[in-house]
Amino acid sequence: MTAARTRHRMLLFGWLLSLAVPAAATALAEQLVDAAAAQVGVTTGYDPSYRRLDFPGGDVPPDTGVCTDVVIRAYRAVGIDLQVDVHEDMRRGWDDYPKLWGLTATDRNIDHRRVPNLQQFFRRAGASLPLGADADAYQPGDIVTWRLPSGVPHIGVVSSQRVDGRPAIIHNIGAGAQIEDVLFAWPVTGHYRYPTR
Repeated sequence: MTAARTRHRMLLFGWLLSLAVPAAATALAEQLVDAAAAQVGVTTGYDPSYRRLDFPGGDVPPDTGVCTDVVIRAYRAVGIDLQVDVHEDMRRGWDDYPKLWGLTATDRNIDHRRVPNLQQFFRRAGASLPLGADADAYQPGDIVTWRLPSGVPHIGVVSSQRVDGRPAIIHNIGAGAQIEDVLFAWPVTGHYRYPTR
């Protein structure tokens, strides 16, 4: 085979690979959205109480939970266990994580269920995206965090549904998992795409 043909085949292979990677990322994002949306009507309550969880794969009962549980369950359904990933990353980078709860060590029962910890995990994973008011920048499967008027952090998954040009959000703010038009309802504090595409 000539050098020109080899170079041509390598370029063709690279081009085909570049098409496959976005397709795989899009498929994962769609699966994540579907897994988050599947919680609507199943997770009907809200319970922030501390619980001892199995590890790995631990979860609170499917009919309840908090905003982070929507995200955790969606990722677990696509093969990503944030309970394990956050725990391991916190052990490696303890000093980088917030110390808002008086802990002196990791707690695999609750660390992944706290919005500030998920934000730091996504940042450390290189998954941060710019904040802004352009609704089109928020793609299905993206993760968004907010600061509620009460000062409490909140998190949700960008859905594939749109309302008045904005993507709806899958989240649990107190009445179970819902799909609602809340993308710009509160100040956005984080925008993430994980795993990075």
